[in-house]
Amino acid sequence: MQTENSEMKSSALALTLILTMGLALVHVSLAQNSPQDYVNAHNTARSNVGVGPVAWDDQVASYAENYASQRIGDCQLMHSGGPYGENIYWSSGSEATGTDAVNAWVGEQQYYDHGSNSCAGGQQCGHYTQIVWRDSVRLGCARVTCNSGGTFITCNYSPPGNYEGQRPY
Repeated sequence: MQTENSEMKSSALALTLILTMGLALVHVSLAQNSPQDYVNAHNTARSNVGVGPVAWDDQVASYAENYASQRIGDCQLMHSGGPYGENIYWSSGSEATGTDAVNAWVGEQQYYDHGSNSCAGGQQCGHYTQIVWRDSVRLGCARVTCNSGGTFITCNYSPPGNYEGQRPY
Protein backbone atom coordinates (compact mmCIF):
# COMPACT_ATOMS: atom_id res chain seq x y z
CA MET A 1 0.00 0.00 0.00
CA GLN A 2 2.78 2.41 0.93
CA THR A 3 4.71 1.61 -2.29
CA GLU A 4 1.57 2.15 -4.34
CA ASN A 5 0.96 5.50 -2.63
CA SER A 6 4.58 6.48 -3.18
CA GLU A 7 4.32 5.60 -6.89
CA MET A 8 1.14 7.67 -7.20
CA LYS A 9 2.87 10.65 -5.59
CA SER A 10 5.84 10.25 -7.97
CA SER A 11 3.49 10.04 -10.96
CA ALA A 12 1.57 13.09 -9.79
CA LEU A 13 4.82 15.00 -9.30
CA ALA A 14 6.05 13.99 -12.76
CA LEU A 15 2.74 15.04 -14.33
CA THR A 16 2.84 18.38 -12.50
CA LEU A 17 6.39 18.95 -13.73
CA ILE A 18 5.45 18.10 -17.32
CA LEU A 19 2.42 20.40 -17.24
CA THR A 20 4.45 23.23 -15.71
CA MET A 21 7.10 22.89 -18.39
CA GLY A 22 4.43 22.78 -21.08
CA LEU A 23 2.82 25.97 -19.78
CA ALA A 24 6.22 27.64 -19.67
CA LEU A 25 6.81 26.72 -23.32
CA VAL A 26 3.40 28.05 -24.32
CA HIS A 27 4.12 31.26 -22.45
CA VAL A 28 7.47 31.65 -24.24
CA SER A 29 5.82 30.93 -27.58
CA LEU A 30 3.14 33.55 -26.99
CA ALA A 31 5.67 36.04 -25.69
CA GLN A 32 7.72 35.71 -28.87
CA ASN A 33 4.69 36.46 -31.02
CA SER A 34 3.13 39.39 -29.21
CA PRO A 35 1.93 42.43 -31.14
CA GLN A 36 4.79 44.43 -29.63
CA ASP A 37 7.36 41.93 -30.96
CA TYR A 38 6.08 42.49 -34.51
CA VAL A 39 5.95 46.27 -34.03
CA ASN A 40 9.46 46.43 -32.54
CA ALA A 41 11.00 44.37 -35.35
CA HIS A 42 9.31 46.55 -37.97
CA ASN A 43 10.23 49.80 -36.27
CA THR A 44 13.88 48.83 -35.95
CA ALA A 45 14.08 48.37 -39.73
CA ARG A 46 12.14 51.59 -40.32
CA SER A 47 14.29 53.67 -38.01
CA ASN A 48 17.43 52.38 -39.74
CA VAL A 49 16.36 54.25 -42.88
CA GLY A 50 14.79 57.26 -41.17
CA VAL A 51 11.15 56.21 -41.53
CA GLY A 52 8.66 56.84 -38.74
CA PRO A 53 7.16 54.03 -36.70
CA VAL A 54 4.22 51.73 -37.38
CA ALA A 55 1.58 51.10 -34.74
CA TRP A 56 -0.45 47.97 -34.07
CA ASP A 57 -3.98 48.20 -35.42
CA ASP A 58 -6.60 45.76 -34.12
CA GLN A 59 -8.69 45.97 -37.30
CA VAL A 60 -5.72 45.14 -39.51
CA ALA A 61 -4.70 42.39 -37.06
CA SER A 62 -8.20 40.92 -37.20
CA TYR A 63 -7.90 40.72 -40.98
CA ALA A 64 -4.48 39.01 -40.63
CA GLU A 65 -5.85 36.53 -38.08
CA ASN A 66 -8.80 35.66 -40.31
CA TYR A 67 -6.57 35.06 -43.30
CA ALA A 68 -3.96 33.07 -41.36
CA SER A 69 -6.71 30.79 -40.03
CA GLN A 70 -7.68 30.05 -43.66
CA ARG A 71 -4.13 28.78 -44.30
CA ILE A 72 -4.08 26.26 -41.41
CA GLY A 73 -5.17 23.41 -43.68
CA ASP A 74 -2.53 23.88 -46.38
CA CYS A 75 0.06 26.42 -45.17
CA GLN A 76 0.39 27.66 -48.78
CA LEU A 77 2.22 30.88 -49.50
CA MET A 78 -0.73 32.54 -51.19
CA HIS A 79 -1.55 36.22 -50.80
CA SER A 80 -5.03 37.07 -49.57
CA GLY A 81 -5.75 39.63 -52.30
CA GLY A 82 -7.24 41.90 -49.66
CA PRO A 83 -7.23 45.65 -49.15
CA TYR A 84 -3.91 45.80 -47.26
CA GLY A 85 -0.26 45.49 -48.07
CA GLU A 86 0.84 41.99 -47.12
CA ASN A 87 3.94 39.97 -46.33
CA ILE A 88 3.62 36.21 -45.85
CA TYR A 89 6.07 33.69 -44.45
CA TRP A 90 6.23 29.92 -44.10
CA SER A 91 8.48 27.65 -42.06
CA SER A 92 8.41 23.87 -41.99
CA GLY A 93 8.78 23.93 -38.20
CA SER A 94 6.30 25.06 -35.58
CA GLU A 95 8.88 27.03 -33.62
CA ALA A 96 9.15 29.99 -36.05
CA THR A 97 8.24 33.29 -34.44
CA GLY A 98 6.87 36.54 -35.77
CA THR A 99 10.27 38.11 -35.26
CA ASP A 100 11.83 35.34 -37.38
CA ALA A 101 9.45 36.25 -40.21
CA VAL A 102 10.13 39.99 -39.97
CA ASN A 103 13.88 39.38 -39.83
CA ALA A 104 13.67 37.21 -42.97
CA TRP A 105 11.81 39.98 -44.80
CA VAL A 106 14.24 42.63 -43.57
CA GLY A 107 17.06 40.40 -44.82
CA GLU A 108 15.98 41.36 -48.34
CA GLN A 109 17.41 44.84 -47.71
CA GLN A 110 20.72 43.66 -49.14
CA TYR A 111 19.01 43.27 -52.53
CA TYR A 112 17.33 46.68 -52.56
CA ASP A 113 19.09 49.56 -54.33
CA HIS A 114 17.55 52.81 -53.14
CA GLY A 115 19.33 54.81 -55.86
CA SER A 116 17.64 52.91 -58.68
CA ASN A 117 14.61 51.93 -56.57
CA SER A 118 14.97 48.34 -57.72
CA CYS A 119 15.92 44.86 -56.59
CA ALA A 120 19.12 43.14 -57.63
CA GLY A 121 18.59 40.85 -60.61
CA GLY A 122 16.90 37.59 -59.70
CA GLN A 123 16.30 38.66 -56.10
CA GLN A 124 13.26 39.69 -54.06
CA CYS A 125 13.09 42.84 -52.00
CA GLY A 126 9.37 43.71 -51.99
CA HIS A 127 8.83 42.31 -48.48
CA TYR A 128 11.53 44.65 -47.22
CA THR A 129 10.19 47.68 -49.09
CA GLN A 130 6.71 47.04 -47.67
CA ILE A 131 8.16 47.05 -44.15
CA VAL A 132 9.88 50.42 -44.69
CA TRP A 133 7.12 51.96 -46.84
CA ARG A 134 6.83 55.44 -45.33
CA ASP A 135 3.06 55.76 -45.69
CA SER A 136 2.23 52.32 -44.24
CA VAL A 137 1.72 53.25 -40.60
CA ARG A 138 -0.73 50.63 -39.26
CA LEU A 139 0.24 47.00 -38.79
CA GLY A 140 -1.50 43.75 -37.95
CA CYS A 141 0.08 40.30 -37.95
CA ALA A 142 -0.92 36.73 -37.17
CA ARG A 143 0.80 33.37 -36.77
CA VAL A 144 -0.71 29.88 -37.00
CA THR A 145 0.62 26.37 -36.74
CA CYS A 146 -0.65 24.50 -39.78
CA ASN A 147 -2.04 20.98 -39.78
CA SER A 148 1.23 19.90 -41.39
CA GLY A 149 3.14 21.17 -38.36
CA GLY A 150 4.55 24.13 -40.28
CA THR A 151 4.10 27.79 -39.41
CA PHE A 152 2.30 30.42 -41.49
CA ILE A 153 2.79 34.09 -40.60
CA THR A 154 1.21 37.10 -42.24
CA CYS A 155 1.64 40.80 -41.62
CA ASN A 156 -0.72 43.31 -43.17
CA TYR A 157 -0.07 47.02 -43.69
CA SER A 158 -2.36 50.01 -43.95
CA PRO A 159 -2.30 51.89 -46.12
CA PRO A 160 -0.60 49.44 -48.49
CA GLY A 161 2.74 50.19 -50.11
CA ASN A 162 4.92 48.95 -52.95
CA TYR A 163 3.41 51.11 -55.66
CA GLU A 164 5.19 50.78 -58.99
CA GLY A 165 7.48 53.75 -59.67
CA GLN A 166 7.28 55.09 -56.09
CA ARG A 167 10.03 54.92 -53.53
CA PRO A 168 9.39 53.40 -50.10
CA TYR A 169 11.21 56.28 -48.36
